[in-house]
Amino acid sequence: MMWSLWCCTHRAALLTCIVVHIFSQSVRGLNVCMSGSATSCEECLLISPNCAWCAQEDFGRARTLTSRCDLSQNLLKRGCEARFIENPRSVSSILKNKPLSSKGSGSTQYDVIQIQPQKISLSLRPGDQTSFEVQVRPVEDYPVDLYYLMDLSLSMKDDLDTIRNLGTKLAEEMKKLTSNFRLGFGTFVDKNMSPFSYTAPKYQENPCNGYKPFPNCVPSFGFRNLLSLTDKVDRFNEEVQKQMVSRNRDAPEGGFDAILQAAVCKERIGWRKEAYHLLVFATDDVPHLALDGKLAGLVQPHDGQCHLNEKNEYSASTKMDYPSLALLGEKLAENNIFLIFAVTKRHYVLYKNFTALIPGTTVEILDQSSKNIIQLIVTAYNNIRSKVELSVWDHPEDLNLAFTATCQDGQSLSGLRKCADLKIGDTVSFDISVDARSCPPSGTQKSFTIKPVGFKDRLEVSVDYRCDCGCTRYTQTNSSRCSSSGTYACGTCHCESGYRGAHCECEEGDAGSLNLSACREAEGKQVCSGRGECSCNQCWCYESEFGKIYGTFCECDDFSCARHKGILCSGHGDCHCGECKCHAGYIGDNCNCSTETAPCVSEDGRICSGRGSCVCGRCQCTEPGAFGDTCEKCPTCPDACATKRECIECRLFNTGKFADNHTCQRMCKDEIITTETLNTDDPSTVLCLYKTENDCVMKFTYSEHASGQSVLTALREPECASAPDALTVLLAVVGSILLVGIVLLAIWKLVITIHDRREFARFQSARSRARYEMASNPLYKQPISTHPVETVFQMYSKSYNGGVH
Repeated sequence: MMWSLWCCTHRAALLTCIVVHIFSQSVRGLNVCMSGSATSCEECLLISPNCAWCAQEDFGRARTLTSRCDLSQNLLKRGCEARFIENPRSVSSILKNKPLSSKGSGSTQYDVIQIQPQKISLSLRPGDQTSFEVQVRPVEDYPVDLYYLMDLSLSMKDDLDTIRNLGTKLAEEMKKLTSNFRLGFGTFVDKNMSPFSYTAPKYQENPCNGYKPFPNCVPSFGFRNLLSLTDKVDRFNEEVQKQMVSRNRDAPEGGFDAILQAAVCKERIGWRKEAYHLLVFATDDVPHLALDGKLAGLVQPHDGQCHLNEKNEYSASTKMDYPSLALLGEKLAENNIFLIFAVTKRHYVLYKNFTALIPGTTVEILDQSSKNIIQLIVTAYNNIRSKVELSVWDHPEDLNLAFTATCQDGQSLSGLRKCADLKIGDTVSFDISVDARSCPPSGTQKSFTIKPVGFKDRLEVSVDYRCDCGCTRYTQTNSSRCSSSGTYACGTCHCESGYRGAHCECEEGDAGSLNLSACREAEGKQVCSGRGECSCNQCWCYESEFGKIYGTFCECDDFSCARHKGILCSGHGDCHCGECKCHAGYIGDNCNCSTETAPCVSEDGRICSGRGSCVCGRCQCTEPGAFGDTCEKCPTCPDACATKRECIECRLFNTGKFADNHTCQRMCKDEIITTETLNTDDPSTVLCLYKTENDCVMKFTYSEHASGQSVLTALREPECASAPDALTVLLAVVGSILLVGIVLLAIWKLVITIHDRREFARFQSARSRARYEMASNPLYKQPISTHPVETVFQMYSKSYNGGVH
């Protein structure tokens, strides 16, 4: 009793030491295992997959009962022997593992294996993840069953004429793909009731009565199986020859009624178990959907069952509504049927949207008169064979499944369960991780199935749960270890009613055993935190309608934690003593933040394209200018041009590191436009240049449309500079020298001219001043003398005479 009192008095210091020790030993920080909520081994295992329980009898006498629940390494350090530690792990075991086949037809047709393994078992501890690998290989020359389902409304008359010899031609083409081919034929129009069809008496036998373009046709009908699957393809031609079109009132057809009957009436149609099932649906209009039948008073939903009568006609056409897309997809997948929509161009988009809702479905464009039907079927078949997609059937709600695909290029793609662009014989693998979220009742076993869409092969997975502790096998009732007043199990006593204490040594109401100080968390605080009673030196917590109150001093509960949208711990965690302990895959104060990174993985396999971080399952772009769901769009990023260059090289020139066709198609999905000249005036585009192997320059622009699509505009050919001509260079140099000389001479001449003019002007100015001075000088005498005419004559005469002598 004194030891117990000392322990209680020093409990605060003791817990502090334990927390510090655990924090120093664990990078996770808080130790959820010692939260105080586990009073048994089973409860401990449910707290966290990292928690273990010590069933050793003499372990932790100085501690509370819940201290037996801790991390396994801490239990070992605290003295618990390894053989007493209960810490089961999740495991997987392969039960059936036949090797994959390589060929489909022949004597081994019924032993073809396209998925490996075929059966496994999982033993799961909640929160503890385990994984297994699945391989799939589509085999060569696998049998094919093809059922041709045709719309026989009046608008399909030309198409009916075109396919009258379809059977023979189609068989010839399909024999190039498989040596084991069977063909069937069925037709449909619509429900023969108003307002879908003409029901007046004069139209009963001939709905085309009075219709001048085509006066004769047969009454409307829901669906007819005219030819079950057979290898006698000539019978297909014979049945087509017999058919006549019909006439209904509204535009939509009752084709989905026919698809469902063709899928679920396996024996009547003749689907083989060991074959690919192809259902070709040929029409030129939209289908009626679920609830359309209410227009005719049909309120009973479709039951998904086969309703073919002895005439192979759909007998419930006027009794039940049209099937829904969900029901249609379920029945097609259940019977391993690939549906091929062969529709006219104007309805292509509608049926393309249907393919997103119905797994294993493709759509192809049908010419107005079905001239391309054979090529359409061959193309669709090759498209189907080039894909492998896993589907999960009967998925238990308490299991989490995560897929990682490794396709033909060897690259692992997290979050994907599909591989495309495969060749016949290629093997792909999928890594599947499984963990349980909770424990069902003891002894519960569950199962689910994994199968490639459209394949008959499947992987059966059985699941059991490791929620029980092995030590419970040694449970003792009325054990002497529990003062003969309780049950001993896994190292602890569970006392009978009226007894309390670690060893059931105290009786309720025993005043001598009462010590209130041992039931206070600290001096001055309420006894048992005001939420319990002190008995036998221990707090016994009250029950609460809101949840569980627990702890040494009833200081904890499992309902006073943060909520998100009114949900405790967002529904993704457990409340422990006022703090949310998040389940695997979630973090945050209220566990509303997912750690799943698959939505953040870009097409190149990087988290947020290397331009941001994944926060709560969504990319937060940190690179300026980056945007998009995975930050994949960033015209202004430094690496934008380098990233898009690889796509330009592989798409336009089949070069670069993406030159492999499959890699190029998977990584480069942007629209690429080629042109002779680039428009660089648009401010929203980025001009990119790079030098090719031939030292040419390739130019392209990168922009993002408002729709979110990336658009690359590139030159048709790189720009390559030609070598300069030697004579041209020489003439250019000589011409340049001459031109420079002439320019210099002209400049020199201009300078000299300006200088001479200035000197001449200065001379003229000086001369003008000199004339002025001579005109005003009184001492100046003109150098000219004036003489009379006579004097001049005499002087001239003397001079003349003197000259004679």
